[in-house]
Amino acid sequence: MSDLASSLAGWAPEPVTRTDQVSSWSVAAFAALLDQPSPLAGGEPLLPPMWHWFGFLEHLPQGELGPDGHPAGGGFLPPIPHRRRMFAGGRWRQHRPLPVDQPISCRSSVGSVQVKAGRSGEMAFVTVRNEFSLHGEPAVEEEQDIVYRSQPDPPAGATPARGAAADESPAEQPPFEHELVLNPDAALLFRFSALTYNAHRIHYDHPYATAVEGYPGLVVHGPLLALLALELPRRHQAPVGEFRYRLRRPAFLGAPLRAWSAPAGPDGSVELASGVLGGPPSLTGSVRSKPSEEG
Repeated sequence: MSDLASSLAGWAPEPVTRTDQVSSWSVAAFAALLDQPSPLAGGEPLLPPMWHWFGFLEHLPQGELGPDGHPAGGGFLPPIPHRRRMFAGGRWRQHRPLPVDQPISCRSSVGSVQVKAGRSGEMAFVTVRNEFSLHGEPAVEEEQDIVYRSQPDPPAGATPARGAAADESPAEQPPFEHELVLNPDAALLFRFSALTYNAHRIHYDHPYATAVEGYPGLVVHGPLLALLALELPRRHQAPVGEFRYRLRRPAFLGAPLRAWSAPAGPDGSVELASGVLGGPPSLTGSVRSKPSEEG
């Protein structure tokens, strides 16, 4: 049994059920971050797809955070020494929209745990499943794929192993129907971290991101890339009942971000992508107007 598999042997956290809500303030705040009007202005008090990420936020005591800004342990964090966390993608299906400023129930559980070997060594793939319900009726199902690896901090003065950098060479752009461009800066990343109560230092602490985790700069949040891609159907009034996406490479601060969508395919699905302008996509995915039968 490998070291990583040994660390995870017997790890099976119990499901957690809690009730929370997403405030209209949070909805308006994220819209403002994108220089957009609130989607609630003059409309129904319903959350756009995936905007539930601005609710159900953990607020641990400061003393329970690790040196990277993430919780030091507990919950659905696997007991891996020198843990590094990467958001890898997920799936989202909606049976009915979630309301704003209203109680929502969520049952969270670990769906699967797999240890795989990659170019950078062993990695643990953990899938967390969230099931949202209203008055006992299913509303939204979500799965998040998180990748963990063990990487001790480098000794003082040492050069850390570099994180995966996006290819800066121009990439051929596929045909697209819609696109948008966002010009992020450090303040925007900080505001998104605040909105999602995400204290991971790679998003706002440049010396930490470069000297400890080995990235070439501040890292754009994976969820921000996903929400940016979903802005395309939202701004063009296209219904979304299902979203599947994968994070393929990090995007770093220092260049505009672009999201684009292709024309609808024969089955009605629409391919989406987002990443650094002119480079290969950091996120790829697809949406459907209605959820497919399989989860």
